[in-house]
Amino acid sequence: MDSQTSQSSQASPSPHSFQVDLRGLVDLLSHHLYSSPKVYLRELLQNAVDAITARRAEEPGAPARVRLFAAGGGLRVEDSGVGLTESDVHDLLATIGRSSKRAEGLQDVRSDFLGQFGIGLLACFVVAERIRVVSRSARTPHAPPVEWTARDDGSYTVRTLPHEERPEPGTTVHLVARAGAGEWLAEPRVLALARDFGSLLPYDVRVGDEPVTDLPAPWDRAYASPADRRVALARHCRELFGFTPLDAVGLDVPLAGIRGVAYVLPSAVSPAQRAGHRVHLKGMLLTERGEQLLPDWAFFVRCVLDTDSLRPTASRESLYEDETLAAVREALGERIRSWLTGLAAGDPERLEAFLSVHHLGVKSLARHDTDMLRTMLPWLPFETTDGRLSLEEFAQRHPVVHFTRTVEEYRQVAPIASAQGVGVINGGYTYDSELVEALPSVRPGTVVAELDADTVTAHLDSVAPADELALAGFLAAARAKLDPLGCDVVLRAFHPLSVPALHLDDRAARHEQARADAEEQADDLWAGILGSLRGSAPRARLVLNHLNPLIRRIGSLRDKELIGTATESLYGQALLMAQRPLRPADSALLNRSFIGLLEWATHGDTAHGQSSDGQGATGE
Repeated sequence: MDSQTSQSSQASPSPHSFQVDLRGLVDLLSHHLYSSPKVYLRELLQNAVDAITARRAEEPGAPARVRLFAAGGGLRVEDSGVGLTESDVHDLLATIGRSSKRAEGLQDVRSDFLGQFGIGLLACFVVAERIRVVSRSARTPHAPPVEWTARDDGSYTVRTLPHEERPEPGTTVHLVARAGAGEWLAEPRVLALARDFGSLLPYDVRVGDEPVTDLPAPWDRAYASPADRRVALARHCRELFGFTPLDAVGLDVPLAGIRGVAYVLPSAVSPAQRAGHRVHLKGMLLTERGEQLLPDWAFFVRCVLDTDSLRPTASRESLYEDETLAAVREALGERIRSWLTGLAAGDPERLEAFLSVHHLGVKSLARHDTDMLRTMLPWLPFETTDGRLSLEEFAQRHPVVHFTRTVEEYRQVAPIASAQGVGVINGGYTYDSELVEALPSVRPGTVVAELDADTVTAHLDSVAPADELALAGFLAAARAKLDPLGCDVVLRAFHPLSVPALHLDDRAARHEQARADAEEQADDLWAGILGSLRGSAPRARLVLNHLNPLIRRIGSLRDKELIGTATESLYGQALLMAQRPLRPADSALLNRSFIGLLEWATHGDTAHGQSSDGQGATGE
């Protein structure tokens, strides 16, 4: 540009308007794209770092400094980057969001940078009413400095400045806070945000005289011993996430350009809870809520890492789901898997401590990973009739590994199966039945069989026809009493003798009962619909133990009302023994039968005379 043009530009800067609705853009950024106004500082840091990166690509020895100064309701950010010419300013800042790009100047290498200069700088209008940029190009050293001043009403001016206004290449950005946003430009807030976003940046970044960067990263530092490393990483985890980890897992994946660490949570969390991981992109904090970074089964760790390969979304607050992210997720999952197998092979005490808290996560992994299941067989705990055991230990004890699919079924069959020497695993907890069924794949020759209520009933001993005929009147009265509850009464002989009655049902019976309960509470329309769904599912059964002395005495009662009260008591006690959740009708039945027995017991000789053996139902 000749001197005549330069003087004209200095004297009367031309007013311009952005080729977008700036107010609408700021509203979009603040309410829909960015989660918080704090990201304005990340955008400023990204622009400064990108400018330095561009300059160093051509001048490897160029200075690499970013300085932030907050005072008087404003913020000044200076960098020693590549700078801008007047043409660059118009090209990068005047037109936002266009589809074409020049294949020259700054834009031909934008893919190597963190952000996009134009949209990033305009994002500062979220907290600023005026932005002033003074820049001098390192690529065109004879070009004069250029000043770009923009207001939140959508207008901006561009003018060139005398050389002495900016003697060195680089850019200075001045922000003036908008009404109500002054706190975002205060020095304490700026320092805290700069350290949060930029602690891993590769250049010298300071707020005033306070350093922002803290390199090398904690996971890349040299330590005197493994114990010192564990202590240092535990301190880093407390500062970052607020908890002391059970362990720290290195996440070094050079092919994916990833360095970092995964911290193992010290307490159990729900598998459905989405973990929030801290992801840095080329040193800049991208997000604190990176949910897609690890496989779903690895919910027991929180990660912090730096990457140069992952692609950010438009807001640069999350990761773009693509093939690269999928490959990184698999690689990081493999690192955590290797850590687990290493514990199993060399540090069983730490493994047991980990599994006592996070066995659910390992079980989730083992159902899809045969090698992991084989490795963890001696360690994963299961509830069984022999106590809390691993699958390997249980399979060694029992030639047939029986299991139930629900906790309710286990509670029903466990006492009887145990008395008969049949081992049963409770497969009702998350992932357990899948793992038991997968056992033969890693332990050839193991026989696995499901044990349900029907199977148990079939294996209980039948009662002699004469004995059952003698109790026909009692059984008829008992069946009539429980019929409204959807429950049949059967007589069997089984061990242990101390169990007077069992409540047995299967999934079909429970489904039918739930449908019937819903039908009772529904209006006419829904009751009709639910009624049409009524099936011929088997009903629940109250199995009376003919070997139990109490059952024998109750069976000799003649008073139908007393038989009904006793039957309800047996039904309620069987529900409690199976640890089944009680419906309102079941709770009412328990209260009613308890009060009825107390009333009968306090009637004196009259009540006792109703028992044919002279002892009454209380004589046990």
